[in-house]
Amino acid sequence: MMSLTVRNRKIIAKKLLFVYGENKSKKIMIEIEKLLEKYQKIISFPSGKEGLLNEKDVLFITYADNFRRPGEKPLITLDKFLKNYLVDTISVVHLLPFYPYSSDDGFSVINYREVNPAFGDWCDIEKISKDFALMFDAVVNHISSHSEWFQAFKQGEAAYQGYFICMDPETDLSQVVRPRALPLLTEVETKLGNRHVWTTFSNDQIDLNYTNPQVLVEMIDVLLFYVEHGAEIIRLDAIAYLWKETGTSCIHLPQTHAVVKLFRAILDAVAPQVLLITETNVPHEENISYFGELIPGTARTDEAQMVYQFPLAPLILYTFLTGDTRALSGWVASLSTSSPGITFFNFIASHDGIGLNPARGILNENEIQALVDQTRAHGGQVSYKTNSDGSKSVYELNITLYDALNDPRSPQTEVDIPRFMASQVIMLSLAGVPGIYVHSLFGERNCHGCVEHSGRARSINREKFQRADLETEMNKTGSLKQEIFSRYKRLLLLRKDQTAFHPAGNQQVLDINEAVFAVLRTSPDKQAMILCLVNATPIRQKVLIEPDTWGLPTGEGLWHELISGESYPIIESQQELILTGYQAMWLKLV
Repeated sequence: MMSLTVRNRKIIAKKLLFVYGENKSKKIMIEIEKLLEKYQKIISFPSGKEGLLNEKDVLFITYADNFRRPGEKPLITLDKFLKNYLVDTISVVHLLPFYPYSSDDGFSVINYREVNPAFGDWCDIEKISKDFALMFDAVVNHISSHSEWFQAFKQGEAAYQGYFICMDPETDLSQVVRPRALPLLTEVETKLGNRHVWTTFSNDQIDLNYTNPQVLVEMIDVLLFYVEHGAEIIRLDAIAYLWKETGTSCIHLPQTHAVVKLFRAILDAVAPQVLLITETNVPHEENISYFGELIPGTARTDEAQMVYQFPLAPLILYTFLTGDTRALSGWVASLSTSSPGITFFNFIASHDGIGLNPARGILNENEIQALVDQTRAHGGQVSYKTNSDGSKSVYELNITLYDALNDPRSPQTEVDIPRFMASQVIMLSLAGVPGIYVHSLFGERNCHGCVEHSGRARSINREKFQRADLETEMNKTGSLKQEIFSRYKRLLLLRKDQTAFHPAGNQQVLDINEAVFAVLRTSPDKQAMILCLVNATPIRQKVLIEPDTWGLPTGEGLWHELISGESYPIIESQQELILTGYQAMWLKLV
């Protein structure tokens, strides 16, 4: 049997003891060591690999079947598209759940260890991994009602009776935080009688019971299986809701954090190059709690290496709605990471809607309502959640990012495209690793037909492409897709060569003009600087660069503007620049 390091053994044992108590934890440790012995023999990584996190890294978020071609499995089509168009700009592909599923476009997983045969097979996943690092989803909170596990539960099989959470419907669950406006308990008929099972997200997504140690062992096995099959980043979906305990909010419980730390310690023992990212659509302070605690004597924390920046999307929408950057600038100025071993995952569009909860406390309710009103005016939809008092409140905006920013009723591409690209420049400029949702790469519009077909609001932002039709548009001079894709790709090519954009580089927000977002990025070695300026309005804005005030170098030299290619001399006192409507600048000291 393999030998754990003293540190890893202590961490695992401590977390097991906290969650399960002394008697159970000893038995679980034996099971875990068996798994580690098994996977240590089959998991390998190139020696000297230092991980993914530097200025060259950009994540591309896509479904396995986002690109389709008649007679070809979608994973093969995706692989060809990636290699033809993105191999020089994208380093990581986040493959949204590609497992067999029954609903929610993949997040109701039937079998964690299989590739949906309609998409391809594990060999197709491996082909993609030859050119890109891969991020897999671990949907650890719940499983499909069509899964073998739940079907065995319904059949009364003893081994699976503890896999799910059964609850008396009369139990007071009013304190439970609800992310949806759906019943928390779902009644199901089983051979042992009718049961009410816990369903946080839908009646087809049955929550797993982590008070049962066998569930934990099963999911550890799944995580290591993903690493074996090429995952270099593992996304813990809906992780905040993992542990349930009556009389509590059932979100962010100490046991949940302990389980994530346990996952981290196990991955560190077998595959320390693999990164964990937690998907927690909650306010910022709760979100960053998943970084965990600094490990004494190291520069690392003990939980996730990356967390999602959920407030970023609604704050950027508000910035371009109002032309006022103060809310965004204030929030960015407040950000800090205490360790070089952690970073933010910056995104402003994804397969889900734009969550509003993370913006509460930064934007007031009137400002949030303004986003809701614009979304509806631009053809989007709004999803709700149930509050503890039984009332409902807006949970997320369902709309493509392009249409959230631009009114589809009166398109003006000469304004709409620069506004959209300006939003992307902000995301690409911030400390952290950027993530680009497939639809943003082409400026996709709302898919109302998708909503009609599925009956789900989120489908408005989940349209699939016929590759031939997409490429026709991408190659049509002046088309929306051609304009957005070519501009986006150019930005990515520029960004990857700038060490000032390293995730661990310094980030200083500058108070220049309330209509202009300004951030100074500095490389970790302090040898490179880029001043990022984005005009959030359609009108010209004047900017005064004040080197002395900001501690910038003065004397001979130039500011080279990377996006336009123009250059400006360095002036000791003040230098005036004019930004046209929605213009973005990356000014590099040379």
